[in-house]
Amino acid sequence: MLKTLRQIAQEVGTAKDLKAALSVIVQRVREVMGTEVCSVYLFDAEDQRYVLMATEGLNKRSVGKVSLARNEGLVGLVGRREEPINLEDAPSHKDFRYFAETGEEKYYSFLGVPIIHHRRVMGVLVVQQRERRQFDEGEEAFLVTMSAQLSGVIAHAEATGSIRGMGRKAKPVQDAKFLGVPGSPGVAIGTAVVLLPPADLDSVPDRAATDVPAELEAFRVAIEGARKEVRKISGRLERTLRPEERALFDVYLMILEDPAIAGEVEDIIRTGQWAQGAVRQVVKQHIKRFDAMEDEYLRERAADIRDLGRRVLSNLQQARKDKIEIPDQAILVSDELSPAMLGEISPEKLVGLVSVKGSGNSHVAILARAMGIPTVMGAVDLPYSRLDGLPLVLDGYHGEVYTNPSDEVLRQYSAVMADERELVKGLEALRDVPCETTDGRRMPLWVNTGLLADVQRSLNHGAEGVGLYRSEVPFMVMERFPSEKEQQATYREQLQAFHPQPVTMRTLDVGGDKPLSYFPIKEDNPFLGWRGIRVTLDHPDIFLVQVRAMLKASAGLGNLRIMLPMITGLHELEEASHLIHRAWGEVRDEGVDVQMPPIGVMVEVPAAVYQARELARHADFLSVGSNDLTQYLLAVDRNNPRVAELYDFYHPALLQALQSVVHAAHAEGKPVSICGEMAGDPATAVLLMAMGFDSLSMNATNLPRVKWLLRQLSLTHAQQLLEQVQGMDNPQVIRSVVDLYLRNLGLGRVINPASDVTA
Repeated sequence: MLKTLRQIAQEVGTAKDLKAALSVIVQRVREVMGTEVCSVYLFDAEDQRYVLMATEGLNKRSVGKVSLARNEGLVGLVGRREEPINLEDAPSHKDFRYFAETGEEKYYSFLGVPIIHHRRVMGVLVVQQRERRQFDEGEEAFLVTMSAQLSGVIAHAEATGSIRGMGRKAKPVQDAKFLGVPGSPGVAIGTAVVLLPPADLDSVPDRAATDVPAELEAFRVAIEGARKEVRKISGRLERTLRPEERALFDVYLMILEDPAIAGEVEDIIRTGQWAQGAVRQVVKQHIKRFDAMEDEYLRERAADIRDLGRRVLSNLQQARKDKIEIPDQAILVSDELSPAMLGEISPEKLVGLVSVKGSGNSHVAILARAMGIPTVMGAVDLPYSRLDGLPLVLDGYHGEVYTNPSDEVLRQYSAVMADERELVKGLEALRDVPCETTDGRRMPLWVNTGLLADVQRSLNHGAEGVGLYRSEVPFMVMERFPSEKEQQATYREQLQAFHPQPVTMRTLDVGGDKPLSYFPIKEDNPFLGWRGIRVTLDHPDIFLVQVRAMLKASAGLGNLRIMLPMITGLHELEEASHLIHRAWGEVRDEGVDVQMPPIGVMVEVPAAVYQARELARHADFLSVGSNDLTQYLLAVDRNNPRVAELYDFYHPALLQALQSVVHAAHAEGKPVSICGEMAGDPATAVLLMAMGFDSLSMNATNLPRVKWLLRQLSLTHAQQLLEQVQGMDNPQVIRSVVDLYLRNLGLGRVINPASDVTA
């Protein structure tokens, strides 16, 4: 059974479009289960009806014509109940609906299972038989498994716009609203620029060729480019591999020079398909053939074909990248945004970002907030591959994207942007005034930095220090570990720029979602693996070089603070402190007069929350990393849009944990700050101040908004609000209470500027 499932999944995965995938499903399921009918009904959200979209056994002329309302027929019942329905005499059921055009009056046995994706019923998969019998548990389980396979295929077809040719008219992407999750606040109006992932065959869409001869020439150039790459690799390994081992590269060249395969691609291009789509189609067809072979050696050749296909595709993409003209007011759209993609477009032209994958707390979203670029993440239903060149409106406050927006949508969001510009002008006047409540509570506001570009923006916004300097950023932009002198120069720039204000430098924090290309860490669960202090304690050579560079950079300035990430116990703090003191001694032995900096601990795992007082007793300060603490405390991967809604700063467990950390630090007379994204949200900043945090550190973009809000209310008001929500057990209710409380005080202006949009 597992082998059968794998084979069907492979066939479905390599189908050229949804119509072909559904055809595979109904054919293969009917064959494997030995039934007389297998059909797929898809739910049309616009018409609110289930439409017969594929069948084996019923009259095929009824495909696209037969449909049922949500409350109609056995198919509607399966959808409403969201569970399988297994009947031995379907026509006698009160919900049975007869359609003469399908000929289904002959069939008695009925098994229908819902096709569900992200809690949304997308359709129903049905098998039927003439004889009266109930399908057994194994058959039901098999069909449930097939529906799970099909749900992802249908969702992908919707997202990429390939749900065409299914008996429905292809609808242009226009005046539509798509939901994601907020990634970075703000509103953007601009033109979509779609960047496809590099050399990902699965993500290549169908696209009409505007110039067939040019597409043919581009393909031939790409083939030659791939040949050169293979020859170059083979030559480079000449001294390393024996001739018989290098024969693989000869096989690669034979495949690339095979006129039959190249001819297949060119034939498809001549039908009007662009070169990349033709390559995808031919390569996936050949992969499918090899995957289906019984011989294990031949099956392995599918990987060779896939690799060569990616090489040709990469050459095609690189040639096109050189020709892309970026418009002004560009909104970058991709299946999965990466920090590297931000470098594809000039910052002067980039006004917004949209990613189909990822969450509001993924690394690229944090970077976008630091750069002040409105961003929407996790827009899983967005037909991104069809958006290139279309006008978009992006709402980073609510996580909404409007394609081909109407005049009314443009008018409302243009008004929001005008209000934002006025607000920013007003906030600029606060740059040099302290953040102090109406009853005199002083709250230092620090920034999270990592890029050199962050420095000027932070200073312009009135930052009073750095609560988190991400020291891994200089490591991530290089192709090797930076030397001690290179690190010293980088750290010196930061320390000098903010002098005499404190700069808190976190030691190297790689692993998780921050890999280094030259120091790969491959793990099944990287967030629970080798990362943060675990890496640097295992590699004192890396740690000592970095600490020495930090210490030397602080000479004559005295504003360095060192912070240790991912601490889970006192033993790690003691071991790291020993190494820091050793590095300090070495630096002083070299004649550099530098004082010993304060050493702090990041509280970002539950273990540190429960040991906060013990850690505070041995450290100079504590700093909560709210991003990871939220992730670990709630067991939610912050990069996964499927569970993004569960990642909530208002969760009562998190609020209780934060309060306990503050109490623990203050019981030992030590200061405690918070340096995650939570501090940059004006509303949650009010709660953090009320808890007693000694400083808040955030991205520079949000700092003026937080300062404005905290200056408008008293600490007493903030503490009353905190007391009100501490007894609540629902994050959504807490969020609503906080927003309403602040709005009633007339302070809603910086919480959600786009809240009045009715589009």
